Amino acid sequence: MAVAATARGMSDPYQHYIGGEWDDGDGTETFESTNPATGETLGTFRRGTPSDVDRALAAAEAAEEEWAARSHIDRAEYLWDIYHELRDRTDELGEVVTKECGKEISEGKADVIEAYHMVEWAAGDARHPKGDVVPSEIASKDAYMRRKPRGVVGCITPWNFPVAIPFWHMAVALVEGNTVVWKPAEQTPWCGQIIAEMFEDAGIPEGVFNMVQGFGDAGAEIVEDERVDTVLFTGSAEVGHEVAEKVAQQPGKLAACEMGGKNGIVITEEADLDVAVHSAVMSSFKTTGQRCVSSERLIVHEDVYDEFKERFVEVALEVAVGDPLDEDTFMGPLIEPGHVEKVTGYNELAREEDVNVLVDRTELDDDEIPDGHEDGNWVGPFVYEADAKAPLRCTHEEVFGPHVALLEYSGGIEEAVEIHNDTNYGLAGAIISENYRQINYYRDNAEVGLAYGNLPCIGAEVQLPFGGVKKSGNGYPSAREVIEAVTERTAWTLNNSKEIEMAQGLSADIKTSDD
Repeated sequence: MAVAATARGMSDPYQHYIGGEWDDGDGTETFESTNPATGETLGTFRRGTPSDVDRALAAAEAAEEEWAARSHIDRAEYLWDIYHELRDRTDELGEVVTKECGKEISEGKADVIEAYHMVEWAAGDARHPKGDVVPSEIASKDAYMRRKPRGVVGCITPWNFPVAIPFWHMAVALVEGNTVVWKPAEQTPWCGQIIAEMFEDAGIPEGVFNMVQGFGDAGAEIVEDERVDTVLFTGSAEVGHEVAEKVAQQPGKLAACEMGGKNGIVITEEADLDVAVHSAVMSSFKTTGQRCVSSERLIVHEDVYDEFKERFVEVALEVAVGDPLDEDTFMGPLIEPGHVEKVTGYNELAREEDVNVLVDRTELDDDEIPDGHEDGNWVGPFVYEADAKAPLRCTHEEVFGPHVALLEYSGGIEEAVEIHNDTNYGLAGAIISENYRQINYYRDNAEVGLAYGNLPCIGAEVQLPFGGVKKSGNGYPSAREVIEAVTERTAWTLNNSKEIEMAQGLSADIKTSDD
């Protein structure tokens, strides 16, 4: 087992992992990981350069043929070692996640649990049937589908799930026979360091897994390099669209991008309000609203609007914001000072757009901030009501924070879903109703990639694809659907007869001028 990153001295910057070796990189610049709850420096990391990415890609390309020649089961054996290490270290690594990205401790541990669930799924899938036998029109022909790895996969992952999402990308890509070059989020490099240590512990062959720490310029090098066959990206819509656009200009390369959302929950007149309030609070404030599936729009029928508003506001005023390592905390800090500026800026924009503010905990009282956490990135819930059909920026642009609009509607489920779909995004959504016809209408007409009924608009089990439509994505870089992005399919037809017979009645006779 690798020594945890905490054991290293602060003065010794962490390295990249390239070609099976820890690598100082070619650059001289470093950057720090900072605890968003305290402002404490957690470690110093080397900032990757274009030449570092180049060497990582060269190592991945060199290892590709030998790795692809192994069986699925052989490749999966390396992941089983990582699976056990993740399970054995869940509490320890959950605390690292919480320290580095600010999620409260149960979420930090859940991040690690989700990671080992994904590794378990991918490694177990190695023994599942692959491909499909397809009937042929011709009795003497066998037709079937085969898959082979695409080659080098570039993985770019976000800070809010710094252990789970890297394994969404990499576990399946590796089991399917691809090699990987990974750039972790610059906000959570410590988690990236520990994951790289796990691959080293597992004895992964040199060049199969490579990690370059750094910023967007390192990610851009991965995206633009012709040696990369597939890019798996999870992050903001703005960056994801740029990734997809660049990849689209490179024939033969694929990108699967899962991006942000302006997600809504429809609460109908037939909702159980206990379920509705609980689901809305979880959806809006868990992870301090910093989930791509967080709900910033609550679309509530007029018959239950007043009661729902009263109950939701009551909880929002009291929801526990504090030290994310404290088990009594519900909301931790935002990730970094720049994000505090963004969220508070959208709160101010909402006021300028003349909404009715119901809860404003943008600036927490001094007694709400734990001792020793004065330098944290603290923002509390912000809740307001607005015209459901007004073209307001605050109700249509993603904030990625605890910024929530209550939108009242008066008609049937059709009106609610029309309001729900009135954004450029289409990642996730939920409906709260005891009427199965309303639920089914939402199911069939909501423009989302992830949908929930009588549940919070958060959460994903690893065996389900995770991604959206419209501005929220062009692929599913997780679970079984990621197999489509990291493999090529061949439709193979074999003739078992000595005669050639064609489908569709096509003549197989060879005719010559002598005929």
